[in-house]
Amino acid sequence: MSDAITGLDVVGQFFAILLFLVPIVLISRLVVAGSRFSPILIVVILGLGSGFLLEFTGISTPGLANLPFIDLMAGTTIIALVVSFFVGGQELRKILSKKSLEEEADDIVDYSGEKPVAGTTRTQFFFILRAFLLLLGIQTLMRAILGTGNEFQSFYPFLAVVGLFLATFLLNNKARFVNKKGYVNKGIIEIIGIVVVLFGSFHISGAVESVIALPQIFFAMMISAAFGALAYNYVAGPTLRALLFAGIPVVLAANFLVGGSRISEAFAIPGVNAVLVYGFFGQLLWMFGGIALIMFFAKTANARNLAPGMAGALSHSGLTGACTAGDFGKTAASRAPIMINIPFFGHIFVFSILAVSAERGALWIGPAMILVAIGIGLTALALKNLRKANNEDRKEVTALMQFSFGWQIVAVFGGLSLLSLSSLAMDYSAMAQASAISHFGLFAAIQEGMFGTEASLLIPFIFSMPFLVHPIVFYMFGKAMERDGEMPVKPVYVLAAIGLVGALVALVL
Repeated sequence: MSDAITGLDVVGQFFAILLFLVPIVLISRLVVAGSRFSPILIVVILGLGSGFLLEFTGISTPGLANLPFIDLMAGTTIIALVVSFFVGGQELRKILSKKSLEEEADDIVDYSGEKPVAGTTRTQFFFILRAFLLLLGIQTLMRAILGTGNEFQSFYPFLAVVGLFLATFLLNNKARFVNKKGYVNKGIIEIIGIVVVLFGSFHISGAVESVIALPQIFFAMMISAAFGALAYNYVAGPTLRALLFAGIPVVLAANFLVGGSRISEAFAIPGVNAVLVYGFFGQLLWMFGGIALIMFFAKTANARNLAPGMAGALSHSGLTGACTAGDFGKTAASRAPIMINIPFFGHIFVFSILAVSAERGALWIGPAMILVAIGIGLTALALKNLRKANNEDRKEVTALMQFSFGWQIVAVFGGLSLLSLSSLAMDYSAMAQASAISHFGLFAAIQEGMFGTEASLLIPFIFSMPFLVHPIVFYMFGKAMERDGEMPVKPVYVLAAIGLVGALVALVL
Protein backbone atom coordinates (compact mmCIF):
# COMPACT_ATOMS: atom_id res chain seq x y z
CA MET A 1 0.00 0.00 0.00
CA SER A 2 2.90 2.35 0.73
CA ASP A 3 3.88 2.25 -2.97
CA ALA A 4 0.59 3.95 -3.83
CA ILE A 5 1.21 6.84 -1.46
CA THR A 6 2.94 9.85 -2.94
CA GLY A 7 4.51 12.95 -1.52
CA LEU A 8 1.47 14.86 -2.73
CA ASP A 9 -0.75 12.68 -0.52
CA VAL A 10 1.42 13.53 2.47
CA VAL A 11 1.30 17.25 1.71
CA GLY A 12 -2.48 17.03 1.39
CA GLN A 13 -2.78 15.25 4.73
CA PHE A 14 -0.54 17.85 6.36
CA PHE A 15 -2.65 20.76 5.20
CA ALA A 16 -5.83 18.88 6.10
CA ILE A 17 -4.86 18.62 9.76
CA LEU A 18 -3.45 22.15 9.75
CA LEU A 19 -6.72 23.55 8.40
CA PHE A 20 -8.82 21.51 10.81
CA LEU A 21 -6.98 21.68 14.12
CA VAL A 22 -5.53 25.20 14.25
CA PRO A 23 -8.79 26.92 13.17
CA ILE A 24 -10.78 24.92 15.74
CA VAL A 25 -8.55 26.26 18.50
CA LEU A 26 -8.58 29.81 17.10
CA ILE A 27 -12.35 29.88 16.57
CA SER A 28 -12.92 28.53 20.07
CA ARG A 29 -10.92 31.43 21.48
CA LEU A 30 -12.79 33.88 19.26
CA VAL A 31 -16.19 32.65 20.47
CA VAL A 32 -15.36 33.14 24.15
CA ALA A 33 -13.40 36.37 23.64
CA GLY A 34 -14.48 39.00 26.13
CA SER A 35 -16.00 36.44 28.49
CA ARG A 36 -14.47 34.45 31.33
CA PHE A 37 -15.40 31.12 29.78
CA SER A 38 -12.82 28.60 28.62
CA PRO A 39 -12.37 27.97 24.88
CA ILE A 40 -12.12 24.24 25.63
CA LEU A 41 -15.91 23.94 25.68
CA ILE A 42 -16.06 25.33 22.12
CA VAL A 43 -13.30 22.94 21.07
CA VAL A 44 -15.60 20.14 22.26
CA ILE A 45 -18.54 21.31 20.18
CA LEU A 46 -16.56 22.16 17.05
CA GLY A 47 -14.52 18.96 17.16
CA LEU A 48 -17.44 16.60 17.67
CA GLY A 49 -19.63 18.49 15.21
CA SER A 50 -16.97 18.58 12.50
CA GLY A 51 -16.15 14.91 12.91
CA PHE A 52 -19.82 13.96 12.73
CA LEU A 53 -20.38 16.07 9.61
CA LEU A 54 -17.36 14.56 7.87
CA GLU A 55 -18.83 11.09 8.36
CA PHE A 56 -22.50 12.02 7.88
CA THR A 57 -21.88 13.77 4.55
CA GLY A 58 -19.80 10.89 3.23
CA ILE A 59 -16.58 12.90 3.06
CA SER A 60 -15.01 10.38 5.41
CA THR A 61 -15.81 7.18 7.27
CA PRO A 62 -16.01 6.36 11.00
CA GLY A 63 -12.56 6.91 12.46
CA LEU A 64 -11.65 9.27 9.58
CA ALA A 65 -9.75 6.53 7.76
CA ASN A 66 -9.04 8.79 4.78
CA LEU A 67 -7.63 11.47 7.10
CA PRO A 68 -5.08 9.36 9.00
CA PHE A 69 -3.03 12.33 10.18
CA ILE A 70 -5.91 13.45 12.39
CA ASP A 71 -5.70 10.10 14.17
CA LEU A 72 -1.93 10.57 14.27
CA MET A 73 -2.42 13.87 16.10
CA ALA A 74 -5.05 12.33 18.37
CA GLY A 75 -2.34 9.99 19.62
CA THR A 76 -0.09 12.80 20.85
CA THR A 77 -1.73 12.98 24.29
CA ILE A 78 1.40 11.77 26.02
CA ILE A 79 3.55 14.51 24.44
CA ALA A 80 1.34 17.27 25.81
CA LEU A 81 1.29 15.62 29.23
CA VAL A 82 5.07 15.22 29.44
CA VAL A 83 5.37 19.00 29.52
CA SER A 84 2.78 19.33 32.29
CA PHE A 85 4.56 16.62 34.27
CA PHE A 86 7.87 18.48 33.94
CA VAL A 87 6.37 21.73 35.22
CA GLY A 88 4.60 19.81 37.97
CA GLY A 89 7.91 18.31 39.03
CA GLN A 90 9.40 21.79 39.23
CA GLU A 91 6.57 23.04 41.42
CA LEU A 92 6.68 19.97 43.67
CA ARG A 93 10.40 20.47 44.25
CA LYS A 94 9.78 24.09 45.19
CA ILE A 95 7.08 23.10 47.65
CA LEU A 96 9.07 20.29 49.25
CA SER A 97 12.18 22.45 49.56
CA LYS A 98 10.13 25.51 50.59
CA LYS A 99 11.31 27.54 47.62
CA SER A 100 9.35 30.47 46.23
CA LEU A 101 6.51 29.43 43.94
CA GLU A 102 6.86 32.61 41.90
CA GLU A 103 7.90 32.03 38.29
CA GLU A 104 11.38 33.17 37.38
CA ALA A 105 11.55 36.29 35.23
CA ASP A 106 12.00 35.74 31.50
CA ASP A 107 15.06 37.68 30.41
CA ILE A 108 15.30 36.25 26.89
CA VAL A 109 12.19 37.51 25.11
CA ASP A 110 9.47 40.12 25.51
CA TYR A 111 6.34 38.70 23.93
CA SER A 112 3.99 40.74 21.75
CA GLY A 113 0.50 41.53 23.04
CA GLU A 114 -0.90 42.53 19.64
CA LYS A 115 -4.11 40.70 18.64
CA PRO A 116 -4.17 39.66 14.96
CA VAL A 117 -7.22 37.47 15.70
CA ALA A 118 -9.95 38.41 18.17
CA GLY A 119 -9.43 36.51 21.41
CA THR A 120 -5.85 35.53 20.54
CA THR A 121 -2.73 37.64 20.86
CA ARG A 122 0.05 37.35 18.34
CA THR A 123 2.11 35.46 20.90
CA GLN A 124 -0.72 33.02 21.57
CA PHE A 125 -1.22 32.50 17.83
CA PHE A 126 2.42 31.50 17.45
CA PHE A 127 2.10 29.23 20.50
CA ILE A 128 -0.88 27.46 18.91
CA LEU A 129 0.87 27.07 15.56
CA ARG A 130 4.10 25.97 17.23
CA ALA A 131 2.27 23.46 19.44
CA PHE A 132 0.66 21.94 16.35
CA LEU A 133 4.02 21.63 14.60
CA LEU A 134 5.73 20.27 17.70
CA LEU A 135 3.11 17.58 18.25
CA LEU A 136 3.31 16.54 14.61
CA GLY A 137 7.10 16.66 14.50
CA ILE A 138 7.73 14.80 17.75
CA GLN A 139 5.06 12.18 17.04
CA THR A 140 6.40 11.39 13.58
CA LEU A 141 9.99 11.42 14.86
CA MET A 142 9.13 8.88 17.56
CA ARG A 143 7.30 6.67 15.08
CA ALA A 144 10.24 6.86 12.70
CA ILE A 145 12.70 5.93 15.46
CA LEU A 146 10.58 3.18 16.99
CA GLY A 147 9.18 1.84 13.73
CA THR A 148 5.61 1.98 15.02
CA GLY A 149 4.09 3.71 12.01
CA ASN A 150 1.69 2.70 9.25
CA GLU A 151 1.69 3.07 5.48
CA PHE A 152 3.16 6.57 5.91
CA GLN A 153 6.20 5.19 7.75
CA SER A 154 8.63 6.13 4.99
CA PHE A 155 7.44 9.74 5.11
CA TYR A 156 7.73 10.18 8.87
CA PRO A 157 11.37 11.35 8.85
CA PHE A 158 10.44 14.07 6.36
CA LEU A 159 7.42 15.14 8.42
CA ALA A 160 9.51 15.15 11.58
CA VAL A 161 12.13 17.39 10.02
CA VAL A 162 9.55 19.79 8.58
CA GLY A 163 7.48 19.95 11.76
CA LEU A 164 10.39 20.43 14.14
CA PHE A 165 12.27 22.82 11.85
CA LEU A 166 9.25 25.08 11.47
CA ALA A 167 8.41 24.84 15.17
CA THR A 168 11.95 25.87 16.06
CA PHE A 169 12.53 28.70 13.63
CA LEU A 170 9.03 30.09 13.04
CA LEU A 171 9.43 33.08 15.34
CA ASN A 172 7.10 35.92 16.18
CA ASN A 173 8.59 38.87 14.29
CA LYS A 174 6.87 41.34 16.64
CA ALA A 175 8.48 39.87 19.76
CA ARG A 176 11.56 41.62 21.14
CA PHE A 177 14.39 39.14 21.66
CA VAL A 178 17.16 39.94 24.08
CA ASN A 179 18.93 36.76 23.01
CA LYS A 180 17.33 35.20 19.94
CA LYS A 181 19.95 32.47 19.65
CA GLY A 182 19.47 31.52 23.30
CA TYR A 183 15.69 31.45 22.79
CA VAL A 184 15.98 29.12 19.79
CA ASN A 185 18.52 26.91 21.56
CA LYS A 186 16.19 26.55 24.53
CA GLY A 187 13.48 25.30 22.24
CA ILE A 188 15.80 22.73 20.67
CA ILE A 189 16.99 21.48 24.07
CA GLU A 190 13.38 21.11 25.22
CA ILE A 191 12.49 19.09 22.11
CA ILE A 192 15.43 16.78 22.76
CA GLY A 193 14.34 16.42 26.38
CA ILE A 194 10.79 15.43 25.40
CA VAL A 195 12.09 12.88 22.89
CA VAL A 196 14.41 11.38 25.54
CA VAL A 197 11.49 11.03 27.96
CA LEU A 198 9.28 9.40 25.33
CA PHE A 199 12.02 7.06 24.14
CA GLY A 200 13.00 6.02 27.64
CA SER A 201 9.44 5.54 28.88
CA PHE A 202 8.55 3.45 25.81
CA HIS A 203 11.40 1.02 26.37
CA ILE A 204 10.97 0.83 30.15
CA SER A 205 7.28 0.06 29.69
CA GLY A 206 8.15 -2.69 27.23
CA ALA A 207 10.88 -4.09 29.48
CA VAL A 208 8.60 -4.53 32.51
CA GLU A 209 5.52 -5.60 30.57
CA SER A 210 6.00 -9.27 31.41
CA VAL A 211 6.09 -8.41 35.12
CA ILE A 212 3.54 -5.60 35.32
CA ALA A 213 1.66 -4.05 32.40
CA LEU A 214 2.18 -0.39 33.26
CA PRO A 215 1.49 1.91 30.29
CA GLN A 216 4.11 4.20 28.82
CA ILE A 217 2.44 7.29 30.24
CA PHE A 218 3.22 6.17 33.80
CA PHE A 219 6.95 6.05 33.17
CA ALA A 220 6.81 9.24 31.11
CA MET A 221 5.29 10.97 34.12
CA MET A 222 7.94 9.65 36.49
CA ILE A 223 10.88 10.59 34.27
CA SER A 224 9.50 13.99 33.29
CA ALA A 225 8.59 14.93 36.85
CA ALA A 226 12.07 13.86 38.00
CA PHE A 227 13.67 16.09 35.36
CA GLY A 228 11.44 18.93 36.52
CA ALA A 229 12.45 18.41 40.14
CA LEU A 230 16.13 18.50 39.18
CA ALA A 231 15.73 21.60 37.00
CA TYR A 232 13.28 23.41 39.26
CA ASN A 233 14.75 26.84 38.46
CA TYR A 234 14.58 26.33 34.71
CA VAL A 235 12.59 29.03 32.89
CA ALA A 236 10.44 27.52 30.14
CA GLY A 237 11.45 28.22 26.57
CA PRO A 238 9.36 28.26 23.38
CA THR A 239 8.70 24.52 23.22
CA LEU A 240 7.43 24.13 26.77
CA ARG A 241 5.42 27.34 26.69
CA ALA A 242 3.72 26.47 23.42
CA LEU A 243 2.78 22.97 24.54
CA LEU A 244 1.61 24.18 27.94
CA PHE A 245 -0.61 26.78 26.34
CA ALA A 246 -1.97 24.94 23.30
CA GLY A 247 -0.84 21.31 23.43
CA ILE A 248 -3.93 19.93 25.14
CA PRO A 249 -6.44 21.97 23.08
CA VAL A 250 -4.86 20.71 19.84
CA VAL A 251 -4.82 17.11 21.10
CA LEU A 252 -8.44 17.36 22.21
CA ALA A 253 -9.51 18.87 18.89
CA ALA A 254 -8.01 15.89 17.06
CA ASN A 255 -9.60 13.36 19.41
CA PHE A 256 -12.99 15.01 19.17
CA LEU A 257 -12.83 14.96 15.38
CA VAL A 258 -12.17 11.21 15.48
CA GLY A 259 -14.79 10.70 18.18
CA GLY A 260 -17.41 12.73 16.34
CA SER A 261 -16.94 10.62 13.22
CA ARG A 262 -17.89 7.50 15.21
CA ILE A 263 -21.13 8.85 16.66
CA SER A 264 -23.47 7.08 14.21
CA GLU A 265 -21.52 3.82 14.25
CA ALA A 266 -20.98 3.54 17.98
CA PHE A 267 -24.61 3.83 19.04
CA ALA A 268 -25.32 0.53 17.30
CA ILE A 269 -22.79 -1.36 19.44
CA PRO A 270 -24.36 -3.26 22.39
CA GLY A 271 -23.41 -1.77 25.74
CA VAL A 272 -22.31 1.59 24.39
CA ASN A 273 -25.50 3.36 25.48
CA ALA A 274 -24.92 2.36 29.11
CA VAL A 275 -21.31 3.52 28.85
CA LEU A 276 -22.38 6.88 27.45
CA VAL A 277 -25.11 7.42 30.04
CA TYR A 278 -22.70 6.63 32.85
CA GLY A 279 -20.04 8.83 31.28
CA PHE A 280 -22.46 11.73 30.96
CA PHE A 281 -23.84 11.61 34.50
CA GLY A 282 -20.51 10.48 35.91
CA GLN A 283 -19.07 13.80 34.75
CA LEU A 284 -21.63 15.55 36.94
CA LEU A 285 -21.18 13.15 39.85
CA TRP A 286 -17.40 13.10 40.16
CA MET A 287 -16.77 16.70 39.13
CA PHE A 288 -19.50 18.47 41.07
CA GLY A 289 -19.49 15.88 43.82
CA GLY A 290 -15.85 16.74 44.49
CA ILE A 291 -16.55 20.46 44.27
CA ALA A 292 -19.51 20.06 46.63
CA LEU A 293 -17.28 18.35 49.19
CA ILE A 294 -14.75 21.18 49.01
CA MET A 295 -17.49 23.78 49.34
CA PHE A 296 -19.31 22.08 52.21
CA PHE A 297 -16.43 20.78 54.31
CA ALA A 298 -13.51 23.06 53.37
CA LYS A 299 -15.68 26.18 53.16
CA THR A 300 -14.10 27.50 49.98
CA ALA A 301 -15.72 28.09 46.61
CA ASN A 302 -12.90 29.94 44.87
CA ALA A 303 -11.71 28.81 41.44
CA ARG A 304 -8.07 29.09 42.52
CA ASN A 305 -8.77 25.98 44.63
CA LEU A 306 -11.59 24.31 42.73
CA ALA A 307 -10.08 24.40 39.22
CA PRO A 308 -6.61 22.95 39.89
CA GLY A 309 -7.98 20.71 42.65
CA MET A 310 -10.49 19.03 40.36
CA ALA A 311 -8.11 19.03 37.39
CA GLY A 312 -5.70 16.99 39.50
CA ALA A 313 -8.28 14.91 41.35
CA LEU A 314 -9.82 13.65 38.12
CA SER A 315 -6.76 14.03 35.84
CA HIS A 316 -9.39 15.94 33.91
CA SER A 317 -8.23 16.72 30.39
CA GLY A 318 -10.51 19.67 29.67
CA LEU A 319 -10.04 21.37 33.02
CA THR A 320 -6.29 20.75 32.90
CA GLY A 321 -6.09 22.41 29.49
CA ALA A 322 -8.13 25.38 30.68
CA CYS A 323 -6.00 25.79 33.81
CA THR A 324 -2.63 25.58 32.08
CA ALA A 325 -3.84 28.02 29.41
CA GLY A 326 -4.55 30.54 32.17
CA ASP A 327 -8.33 30.61 31.73
CA PHE A 328 -8.89 30.58 35.50
CA GLY A 329 -6.14 32.96 36.49
CA LYS A 330 -2.44 32.77 37.25
CA THR A 331 -2.84 31.02 40.59
CA ALA A 332 -4.85 28.16 39.11
CA ALA A 333 -2.42 27.97 36.17
CA SER A 334 0.59 27.59 38.47
CA ARG A 335 -1.14 25.04 40.72
CA ALA A 336 -2.58 22.79 38.00
CA PRO A 337 0.71 21.11 36.93
CA ILE A 338 1.36 20.21 40.58
CA MET A 339 -2.09 18.71 41.05
CA ILE A 340 -2.09 16.60 37.90
CA ASN A 341 1.30 15.16 38.87
CA ILE A 342 0.36 14.12 42.39
CA PRO A 343 -2.22 11.41 41.55
CA PHE A 344 0.14 9.82 39.05
CA PHE A 345 2.42 8.73 41.87
CA GLY A 346 -0.37 6.40 42.93
CA HIS A 347 -0.80 5.07 39.43
CA ILE A 348 1.58 2.21 40.07
CA PHE A 349 -1.28 0.80 42.17
CA VAL A 350 -3.98 1.99 39.79
CA PHE A 351 -2.47 0.46 36.69
CA SER A 352 -1.30 -2.66 38.51
CA ILE A 353 -4.85 -3.41 39.62
CA LEU A 354 -6.25 -2.49 36.22
CA ALA A 355 -3.70 -4.71 34.47
CA VAL A 356 -4.75 -7.68 36.62
CA SER A 357 -8.40 -6.75 36.09
CA ALA A 358 -7.90 -6.64 32.32
CA GLU A 359 -6.42 -10.16 32.39
CA ARG A 360 -9.21 -11.45 34.65
CA GLY A 361 -11.93 -9.73 32.65
CA ALA A 362 -13.37 -8.29 35.87
CA LEU A 363 -12.37 -5.75 38.49
CA TRP A 364 -9.99 -7.05 41.16
CA ILE A 365 -12.45 -5.99 43.80
CA GLY A 366 -10.51 -6.61 47.05
CA PRO A 367 -7.56 -4.27 46.40
CA ALA A 368 -9.94 -1.81 44.72
CA MET A 369 -12.04 -1.46 47.86
CA ILE A 370 -8.94 -1.07 50.03
CA LEU A 371 -7.82 1.81 47.82
CA VAL A 372 -11.27 3.39 47.99
CA ALA A 373 -11.03 3.36 51.79
CA ILE A 374 -7.56 4.95 51.64
CA GLY A 375 -8.86 7.54 49.20
CA ILE A 376 -11.75 8.47 51.48
CA GLY A 377 -9.33 8.93 54.37
CA LEU A 378 -7.00 11.16 52.33
CA THR A 379 -9.93 13.19 51.03
CA ALA A 380 -11.21 13.79 54.56
CA LEU A 381 -7.74 14.87 55.70
CA ALA A 382 -7.40 17.20 52.71
CA LEU A 383 -10.73 18.88 53.35
CA LYS A 384 -9.81 19.43 56.99
CA ASN A 385 -6.45 20.97 56.05
CA LEU A 386 -7.94 23.13 53.30
CA ARG A 387 -10.48 24.52 55.74
CA LYS A 388 -7.64 25.51 58.09
CA ALA A 389 -5.46 27.01 55.34
CA ASN A 390 -6.72 30.57 55.91
CA ASN A 391 -5.92 31.57 52.32
CA GLU A 392 -2.21 30.79 52.79
CA ASP A 393 -0.83 29.69 49.43
CA ARG A 394 1.47 26.93 50.61
CA LYS A 395 -1.13 25.42 52.95
CA GLU A 396 -3.79 25.51 50.24
CA VAL A 397 -1.46 23.84 47.76
CA THR A 398 -0.55 21.11 50.25
CA ALA A 399 -4.22 20.43 51.04
CA LEU A 400 -5.11 20.37 47.34
CA MET A 401 -2.31 17.88 46.71
CA GLN A 402 -3.85 15.60 49.32
CA PHE A 403 -7.31 16.10 47.83
CA SER A 404 -6.10 15.40 44.29
CA PHE A 405 -4.58 12.12 45.39
CA GLY A 406 -7.45 11.01 47.61
CA TRP A 407 -10.40 11.98 45.45
CA GLN A 408 -8.81 10.46 42.35
CA ILE A 409 -8.52 7.09 44.07
CA VAL A 410 -12.14 7.37 45.19
CA ALA A 411 -13.29 8.41 41.72
CA VAL A 412 -11.36 5.77 39.76
CA PHE A 413 -11.94 2.76 41.98
CA GLY A 414 -15.22 3.91 43.47
CA GLY A 415 -16.54 4.34 39.95
CA LEU A 416 -15.17 1.01 38.75
CA SER A 417 -16.61 -0.69 41.82
CA LEU A 418 -20.02 0.76 41.00
CA LEU A 419 -19.68 -0.36 37.40
CA SER A 420 -18.77 -3.88 38.54
CA LEU A 421 -22.37 -4.12 39.76
CA SER A 422 -23.60 -3.62 36.19
CA SER A 423 -23.52 -6.02 33.25
CA LEU A 424 -20.70 -4.15 31.49
CA ALA A 425 -17.51 -6.00 30.59
CA MET A 426 -14.25 -4.79 32.12
CA ASP A 427 -13.07 -3.02 28.97
CA TYR A 428 -16.36 -1.14 28.68
CA SER A 429 -16.26 -0.29 32.38
CA ALA A 430 -12.77 1.13 31.98
CA MET A 431 -13.91 3.26 29.04
CA ALA A 432 -16.97 4.39 30.99
CA GLN A 433 -14.93 5.51 33.99
CA ALA A 434 -12.25 7.16 31.85
CA SER A 435 -14.94 9.20 30.11
CA ALA A 436 -16.87 9.89 33.32
CA ILE A 437 -13.92 11.75 34.81
CA SER A 438 -12.17 12.72 31.53
CA HIS A 439 -9.11 10.95 32.94
CA PHE A 440 -6.15 11.63 30.67
CA GLY A 441 -3.99 8.86 32.10
CA LEU A 442 -6.62 6.14 31.79
CA PHE A 443 -7.58 7.47 28.36
CA ALA A 444 -3.97 7.27 27.19
CA ALA A 445 -3.59 3.76 28.63
CA ILE A 446 -6.72 2.54 26.83
CA GLN A 447 -5.55 4.29 23.68
CA GLU A 448 -2.27 2.36 23.97
CA GLY A 449 -4.24 -0.92 23.98
CA MET A 450 -4.35 -1.81 27.68
CA PHE A 451 -7.90 -3.16 27.29
CA GLY A 452 -7.66 -4.49 23.76
CA THR A 453 -8.07 -3.27 20.20
CA GLU A 454 -11.82 -2.63 20.31
CA ALA A 455 -11.47 -0.37 23.33
CA SER A 456 -8.54 1.49 21.78
CA LEU A 457 -10.62 2.21 18.67
CA LEU A 458 -13.74 3.22 20.58
CA ILE A 459 -12.12 5.35 23.27
CA PRO A 460 -11.85 8.60 21.23
CA PHE A 461 -15.63 8.52 20.76
CA ILE A 462 -16.48 7.29 24.26
CA PHE A 463 -14.09 9.77 25.81
CA SER A 464 -15.38 12.69 23.79
CA MET A 465 -19.13 12.30 24.24
CA PRO A 466 -19.30 13.19 27.97
CA PHE A 467 -17.49 16.38 27.02
CA LEU A 468 -20.97 17.56 26.04
CA VAL A 469 -21.34 18.07 29.80
CA HIS A 470 -18.37 20.40 29.73
CA PRO A 471 -20.42 23.44 28.75
CA ILE A 472 -22.04 23.05 32.18
CA VAL A 473 -18.65 22.59 33.85
CA PHE A 474 -17.09 25.58 32.13
CA TYR A 475 -20.24 27.65 32.55
CA MET A 476 -19.97 27.17 36.30
CA PHE A 477 -16.29 28.06 36.29
CA GLY A 478 -17.05 30.98 33.99
CA LYS A 479 -19.64 32.24 36.46
CA ALA A 480 -17.04 31.87 39.17
CA MET A 481 -14.56 34.03 37.26
CA GLU A 482 -17.26 36.66 36.77
CA ARG A 483 -17.73 36.69 40.57
CA ASP A 484 -14.06 37.20 41.47
CA GLY A 485 -13.46 33.47 41.45
CA GLU A 486 -16.37 32.49 43.70
CA MET A 487 -18.50 29.68 42.24
CA PRO A 488 -22.26 29.61 43.01
CA VAL A 489 -22.87 26.99 45.70
CA LYS A 490 -26.46 25.77 45.35
CA PRO A 491 -26.24 24.82 41.64
CA VAL A 492 -23.21 22.67 42.46
CA TYR A 493 -25.18 20.63 44.99
CA VAL A 494 -28.04 20.19 42.52
CA LEU A 495 -25.71 19.07 39.72
CA ALA A 496 -23.94 16.60 42.02
CA ALA A 497 -27.29 15.08 43.03
CA ILE A 498 -28.39 14.78 39.39
CA GLY A 499 -25.09 13.08 38.58
CA LEU A 500 -25.51 10.55 41.38
CA VAL A 501 -29.03 9.59 40.31
CA GLY A 502 -28.06 9.37 36.63
CA ALA A 503 -24.98 7.25 37.31
CA LEU A 504 -27.02 4.80 39.38
CA VAL A 505 -29.63 4.54 36.62
CA ALA A 506 -26.86 3.78 34.10
CA LEU A 507 -25.92 0.68 36.09
CA VAL A 508 -29.21 -1.03 35.22
CA LEU A 509 -29.31 -0.14 31.52
